[in-house]
Amino acid sequence: MFDIPLRPLKDSLFNPLCTHIPHSITPLHITLLAFTSGLLSCYLISLPHANTTLSVFFWGLNRALDCLDGALARDRGTASDLGGFLDLWCDFVVYSVLPIAVACGGGEEGRGVWVAVAVLEATIHVNNFVLFYVAALVEKAAKEEGKGDAGSKERRKELTSVSMKPALIEGFESGAFFTLMLVYPRAIEGLSWTMAGLVAVGIGQRTVWVVKALQ
Repeated sequence: MFDIPLRPLKDSLFNPLCTHIPHSITPLHITLLAFTSGLLSCYLISLPHANTTLSVFFWGLNRALDCLDGALARDRGTASDLGGFLDLWCDFVVYSVLPIAVACGGGEEGRGVWVAVAVLEATIHVNNFVLFYVAALVEKAAKEEGKGDAGSKERRKELTSVSMKPALIEGFESGAFFTLMLVYPRAIEGLSWTMAGLVAVGIGQRTVWVVKALQ
């Protein structure tokens, strides 16, 4: 919901940093470092005596580096579909593991929390399917209409490697929920149900767009 409106703020924060990064460090290096930070955050929160402070620190580092890798690639003119694929692959792995890690560690025990996490994971899985089907439709429509740059223009507006139609829960909102899970692990059940419900609304929004586009 807020991803596109927040782009100018993100650019103003991360674009100036690109000139200070040595050329020996590539966007892929930053992507892999972000991925490692995200996994460390998940590991630390999954321990029986979870270190919430360190976990939140590495999560924050993951989010910052995830913004920086794309900014650096665009600044150097090296943005590529492969880089975009690896960036999203790393993001989705961390997003999938984090709620499970919280439930394993400092969260509530019992069947209820696992049902909530399972439902959240299911909605994220369905949302990913709808998301990338939408991206495929946008690219297909651009080619059929002889507007080969239409999909590219859409991606430039969003600054992502695939076109993503706006919805209630996007990257910013997901990051906020995951941060709350790390800071308040005992609220994982309620946060999972709430996020799952909002993601389901987003699925509905994008599904309506797909149905109208295909009619």
